[in-house]
Amino acid sequence: MASSVRPAKRVSGQKQDVWTIVNEAASASPIQPIVNMGQGFFGYNPPRYVLDAAKEALDRVDCNQYAPTKGRPRLKKALSDAYSPFFGRQLDSETEITIATGANEAMLSAFMAFVEEGDEVIIFEPFFDQYLSNIQMPGGVVKYVALDAPHNGASQTTSSADWTLDMAKLEAAITSRTRMLVLNTPHNPIGKVFQKAELEAIGALCVKNKIIILSDEVYDRLYYKPFTRIATLSEDVYNLTLTVGSAGKNFYCTGWRVGWLIGPSHLVKYCSTAHTRICYSSPSPLQEAAAIGFEKADEMNFWEESRKEMRGKMERFNQVWDELGIPYCDPEGGYFVLVNMKKVKLPESYDFPPHVADRPRDFKLAWFLIMELGVAAIPPTGKSLVPSLAR
Repeated sequence: MASSVRPAKRVSGQKQDVWTIVNEAASASPIQPIVNMGQGFFGYNPPRYVLDAAKEALDRVDCNQYAPTKGRPRLKKALSDAYSPFFGRQLDSETEITIATGANEAMLSAFMAFVEEGDEVIIFEPFFDQYLSNIQMPGGVVKYVALDAPHNGASQTTSSADWTLDMAKLEAAITSRTRMLVLNTPHNPIGKVFQKAELEAIGALCVKNKIIILSDEVYDRLYYKPFTRIATLSEDVYNLTLTVGSAGKNFYCTGWRVGWLIGPSHLVKYCSTAHTRICYSSPSPLQEAAAIGFEKADEMNFWEESRKEMRGKMERFNQVWDELGIPYCDPEGGYFVLVNMKKVKLPESYDFPPHVADRPRDFKLAWFLIMELGVAAIPPTGKSLVPSLAR
């Protein structure tokens, strides 16, 4: 009976994703507990004041029922208050902000709102792998533009700033079917914070060709150099930009699944419509807690302390690679570190399972580290088609 069931093409042709492989391996590893340094979740709780807000929200009747489909008013107002100064304009909490069930669903809502069968969406390699399925669900076609890696990245430590975008390659990728472009800054997994000049060039091309920009800025509070939001460059760019945010990344609570989109009302309203059809509304008590998180963050000096603490952890972590003489990419933002493991030799006779054996070397290395050392990391070719990342 099962063999006669025909799944839709949008799900039947997808290969097992990197997260499933790594997480299943971590569960099966003989070494427990696993040190999971792969998937972007935290090993500690949100700040106490945010946790307390969540617990208090659970005692309120209204917080335990459906939230408005576009989000709880308190959270939308808190986001408007927090982000209006960054955007240099007063954001209308009713028409220019919509809440989603995590940043991933916010992005899916945007693609569902504007991408139709055969429409093309440009993404930069390497990329957050969830972009692919989200674009393909509504019938979109992914167009890849690879960022140029540092020429000496295989032999010495470099900065994420050394990864560059060739604007000629980007322009060549644009066709009459190009509908959207996905920007990710600070970037996952490189850690690159796109420079203002780069953003201006990207913005100019999108304005010229009327391409909607989906700017994934979920690490927008974790930057270690000046950070520019592409939506702030000009009125024309703002009118084409949807900015993605995440309470999970901001407050160390990725399991809460609270995200949002900020942008002009003529874009946001269609994303809200798609979101309503996808999941109707998002977790109500956790929206309330996220709102309080934003309301009190400045008085608690949370953003500055969070950035300082994360940078300190990053520096301590990277001391390991310095001591081993293994080159890595020093990030300008976020909390991911790309490490070049070419020097690490795998046993030739090691028995890899079939679903790993037919993958690039970095998948095999990730499997080996999980099974033999109890350390989980994400193979970067799961986020790219660039062959050099397989090292």
